[in-house]
Amino acid sequence: MPFNIIRNDITKIKADAIVNTANPEPVIGGGTDTAVYNAAGADELLAERKKIGDIAVGDAAATPAFSLPAKYVIHTVGPYWQGGEHGERELLRSCYRKSLELADKLNCKSIAFPLISTGVYRFPKGEALHIALSVIQEFLLTHDMEVTIAVFDKSSFELSGKLFAGIDEYIDEHYVEESVSSEYYTNDMRRIREIERERMRVKRQEKASLDDILKCRGETFSEMLMRLIRERDITNPEVYKKANIDRKLFSAIQCKKDYKPKKSTALALAVALELDMPTTRELLAKAGYALSPSDKSDLIVSYFIENKRYSVMELNEALFEHDMSTL
Repeated sequence: MPFNIIRNDITKIKADAIVNTANPEPVIGGGTDTAVYNAAGADELLAERKKIGDIAVGDAAATPAFSLPAKYVIHTVGPYWQGGEHGERELLRSCYRKSLELADKLNCKSIAFPLISTGVYRFPKGEALHIALSVIQEFLLTHDMEVTIAVFDKSSFELSGKLFAGIDEYIDEHYVEESVSSEYYTNDMRRIREIERERMRVKRQEKASLDDILKCRGETFSEMLMRLIRERDITNPEVYKKANIDRKLFSAIQCKKDYKPKKSTALALAVALELDMPTTRELLAKAGYALSPSDKSDLIVSYFIENKRYSVMELNEALFEHDMSTL
């Protein structure tokens, strides 16, 4: 997928470019800066960094990556949090934007970020992540690049409650472990039963052929997806970029009428198309899936759809925070 959030050490990620939260002056700072220098080879990396000189807050510059599993280290200087009244948010946006632009100029196909300024610079982690996602999403609408945000551990990742207010309550209200709620059997399941009854009727006809049975199957996932795109008068690139899926994957779905996507892909496309819940369930059923009230990941997706919050980036942020696999 073009964008992903993972829990990992930034120095362990394989990417064309690794972003380092740098000191403004050409010296080794603390936190992520120290880890990047140690993993790359401190003497070599520092020698290259000195050639650049000072870097302004919000700006970015690149050096070779040496022993890191990358081609380049992009050094960016994040803002120190001073209560938000000194342009910190725009400076942080600039860090992400200029790092992405520099990676693109260097012909990088992939880039990995830490959460910039959230260590010793004390930028609120939740707000910092929201800013990062906003800039990355805007960039990916016009560029093809794999972008990863690496969060070192769970304890260092604390999101503000405002964005996800209501999700836990929704899960508590709808989550079931043993039984399946009546909502599980919605229009898509009734349609499946109708198809099954029709299949049995055809089977009882002595002269019925396999072709007769297959004619009863209706639209495939691919056919319904492309119809929904046409009905909404939007372009294919708009859909797969909003869904955070690869162009090649979307092309395979488009070209192969019987293509069966992963459930996560089908859900991401439903969110990107801003489908309501009944249409989402119908689209999922075309690929053989359903939303289960015993699956917390499904409940989080359902919460976003029912509340008309159609950002896959924001949804993935919520899934990540609840220790679920992202779409």
